[in-house]
Amino acid sequence: MIVQKFGGTSVANAQVMDKVLDLALRDIDRAPLLVASAMSKVTDTLISIRDKAVSGYILEAQKEIEALHTRHRATAEAFLSGENLEAGVSALDKLFEEMSGLVRGLFLLRECTPRSSDAVVSFGERLSTTLLFYRARERGMDCEFLDAREVLFTTEEFTNATPIYSTTNQAIQERVKPRAGHLIITQGFIGRTLKGVTTTLGRGGSDFSATIFGAALKAEEVQIWTDVDGIMSCDPRIIPEAHTVESISYEEAAELAYFGAKVVHPSTIQPAVELGIPVLVKNTNNPDGKGTVIKRIEKKNGLLALAGKKRVILININSSRMLNAYGFVSRIFNIFEKHKTPVDLIATSEVSVSVTIDNPENLERIVQDLSEIGSVSAEPEKSILCLVGRGLWRDPVFLARVFKALGDVPVRMISLGSSDINLSLVLSEKMLDNALKNLHREFFN
Repeated sequence: MIVQKFGGTSVANAQVMDKVLDLALRDIDRAPLLVASAMSKVTDTLISIRDKAVSGYILEAQKEIEALHTRHRATAEAFLSGENLEAGVSALDKLFEEMSGLVRGLFLLRECTPRSSDAVVSFGERLSTTLLFYRARERGMDCEFLDAREVLFTTEEFTNATPIYSTTNQAIQERVKPRAGHLIITQGFIGRTLKGVTTTLGRGGSDFSATIFGAALKAEEVQIWTDVDGIMSCDPRIIPEAHTVESISYEEAAELAYFGAKVVHPSTIQPAVELGIPVLVKNTNNPDGKGTVIKRIEKKNGLLALAGKKRVILININSSRMLNAYGFVSRIFNIFEKHKTPVDLIATSEVSVSVTIDNPENLERIVQDLSEIGSVSAEPEKSILCLVGRGLWRDPVFLARVFKALGDVPVRMISLGSSDINLSLVLSEKMLDNALKNLHREFFN
């Protein structure tokens, strides 16, 4: 069996929903399980509705609910008829009635807990999959609707819940029975606690759901369908001639994702990684394109892709007390842990440590605490340029080519990862795009 996940732009309206079902039908003999996100922009609208209700603007919230209702009903009327239209509209109406009651409660309480927020946001996926299910029935497909909350169990960390794998895997294996010629439609992003309360999985939650289902069912492949042709050699908005990377390791994909390539978030494919299940990233609008396969790759040397990350802050700590002192670096990182601020890159010398962060929320307090250790400077408006590929440092000419291509672009910090797949450079933010263009021209054109 296979898992097919479709993002918001792939289920944005009746026309593209039909494309999704065409792709499911094309692989119907492989027993597909279809995982769908909310329709494009719906989650943002639900967040807006939640915030307006809590702030006391109930009429504005109700107008947005009505607009969402109209959009979903119009989609149903565009591709459903007869009994399917009647049943589909009835199912949508019930969901909007439930949503309206919940939003009214937020308005009366003027408070929204993380638990209530998850309940509101979950409607996006529940609505889109309702439409997909009734359209599949309309087209005569042998299909089944599965509420993901029946089988995907999580902790009570609302808005960013963690799956309880033992319970979830058992529930999926007992409840979900894929078979050739049969389509199962379910939601990404949502689950429930052991007490039955709705939760969401946080950033990249739909991809995460897809690989959770894939791992539990030991799928032969997980397909992530999006609006780009897989993982690119660089951001095509910066480099129009960027090409698709045909195959990449899990580790390399994770590095690219963390440093700016947002196609797949690394934590969301971890269940597939652990079982060695290939993850195929493809474009809904170009289904015959090769896309990118993320899989186990033993040996593959050379540069694969570039990524860039802006709005980075470089923090430098200098102190002569570091010299021949143990425990010094741990004191520095205890401060970042205290302020719940992750570090991206680190470089050290005898008497200094330089790190980068991308969250400025606690910067002032971090600098204040670090000042008790040594002299501290913070440099905002920096960026990280990441070169990803195996064995980069093994090629003695590679680094020379990198710095030659950069020309007069000043490099503030260099980090060559111990994993042997990532060379990262810290540059001025305003220099990043030109640096990416120069490097892409040097290595890929």
